[in-house]
This record gives sequence, structure tokens and C-alpha cells, in this order.
Amino acid sequence: MSNTLLEVQNLKTYFRSGRGKRKVEVRAVDDISFAVRKGETFGLVGESGCGKTTTGRTIIRLYRPSGGTVRFEGHDISGKIQGKAEKLLASQMQMIFQDPMASLNPRMTVEEIVGEGLTVMGLRDRAERLDRVYKMLELVGLSRDHASRYPHEFSGGQRQRIGIARAVITQPSLIIADEPVSALDVSIQAQIINLFNQLKESMNLTVLFIAHNLSIVKYFSDRIGVMYAGKLVEIAPSEELYRNPVHPYTRSLLSAIPQPDPYFERLRKRIPYDPGQHDYTRETPRYFEVSSGHTVYCSELEFKKYVTGR
Repeated sequence: MSNTLLEVQNLKTYFRSGRGKRKVEVRAVDDISFAVRKGETFGLVGESGCGKTTTGRTIIRLYRPSGGTVRFEGHDISGKIQGKAEKLLASQMQMIFQDPMASLNPRMTVEEIVGEGLTVMGLRDRAERLDRVYKMLELVGLSRDHASRYPHEFSGGQRQRIGIARAVITQPSLIIADEPVSALDVSIQAQIINLFNQLKESMNLTVLFIAHNLSIVKYFSDRIGVMYAGKLVEIAPSEELYRNPVHPYTRSLLSAIPQPDPYFERLRKRIPYDPGQHDYTRETPRYFEVSSGHTVYCSELEFKKYVTGR
């Protein structure tokens, strides 16, 4: 039996804007492939606008893919699905959004927000639904007294806990977390990440963790994929990526990580990245294996240069 929960193959998501001669095509996600194993946390990192959020939203079907396939537990979910299959997918794949305020309906109470997934799944008994909401609120560090309140009555960290409770109450297999701590204070970020770790262990969750904070991704992820301009340029186990970055963009990204050490910061050198250094007019880029589980997107000539250093 395969250990792969989510498989993305040649995924493309293009957007078009304008009319006539001014019509522009934006390739937000441009032919990427990766797989997420059951029980692991796969980190997806890159600068703002690289396509990582669009990737997550396309996987969960908030956006329609322009090409490629997405398979969840072996089933193709990139096409049209309806009825029981759609409800099953809704319960087994959930998303946590970046802005905890914008993602919560201000006119709904916490009970209604967190319990909505149970209602969609067909749980009509209000007493049972309320009991499960209470237990979930306590599991994420809130209390049952919070169930009758509205989102504006909570802090940012508390609102994100509500969003997490809403996502995990249906006991999903996969959580897509889209920069879930970027809008929070640093001290609150640590609390939310610790909560993620606890829930992952207790509920056997698989997590696609989207972020631009490389320090958090290293701490939380088993494997990491690095995105640039809609492409996945490097995939590797977390420790391997930080120890041996191969692609120039990955090296540049890692050189930008600040360290809580004044002496180190004075000596730290940023590695600039110039996308113009790649000439793919003669050679078509593809994925090359650096070591087991470590792949890089480049041409054959570039790969030889990256590996030998010449």
C-alpha cells in the first residue's frame, strides 16, 4: 500500500487579465510536481508572489487548475467531483488561512463557525455537535465559554486557534496551512506552531505548510520545496536543504535568514540571485537528483556546475 497521501503532477494554474491586445497571462503555478507522504509535514517556501498560496488553493479546489493532476489517496480530484465524493473530500482535506480575521464570518458565533463542517457532513443533532465543538475548543487552547462569542471579540492568536479548530474538527487527513502565523506576534507564533505539533501527533495529521519564514519551516517541516516564479526549483529533506542548498535561488533565500547573534549578523553575507543567469534556450531544464530525496530543477550543464562547483 502506497504511503503517499497527496500527489501533484505537472500542476499548472494560469490567470488571464485584460482584453484584446492588452490580455495578459500570468503563470502563477507553472508545471510543478511533488508528493506528500502520510504523517509528514511538507513545507512550501518562497518569496511573496512565487505561487505557493495559489498551489495550496488549487489543491483544495478553490482555484481550477489549468493543467496537470492532483491525486488524494490515489483518487484524481483535479476534475469534476460531486455528491458523496465531494463531501468526503471536504471532510478529509481542510485549509487554514493566513488572515485569521478575514477567514472567519463576523456574523457567525464561534460555535457556528467551528461546527459548520459537522453540519455539512450531515450531523444534525445540535447537542452532539455542540459537545464536539466544546471539546475541540478546549483542545486548541480555548474554553467552551468562547463558543457563544463572535470573531471580533478575540485577539489574533485566539482567532487563529478558532480557524484551526474549524479545520480539524472533521478529523481530516490533510491540512493545508497557508502562512498561518505570518499575521501574528512572534510570541504567539511559537504558541501556534507548538499547537500544530501537538495536533499533528494526537490526530495523525499530514500537513502542507506554506510559509516564507524559513526558520519556522525548518523547525516544523520534514521535507521542503522551494518555489520561485511558479516553479519548484528544489526539494529536499529539511536538514539536507539547509546543510546543502544547490539551486542559486535556494542559496540566496537561506542567506537572508537573520540569526539572533550580533556577531554573526555583522559577518553574514547575502548571496544575490539573478534569474538572468539561467539560459534555457539550448537546454530544457528538468529535475536532477542530487542525493536520495534531494532534487533540483536546472539544465544538465547547470547541474554539473552545481555539483562540481566549476
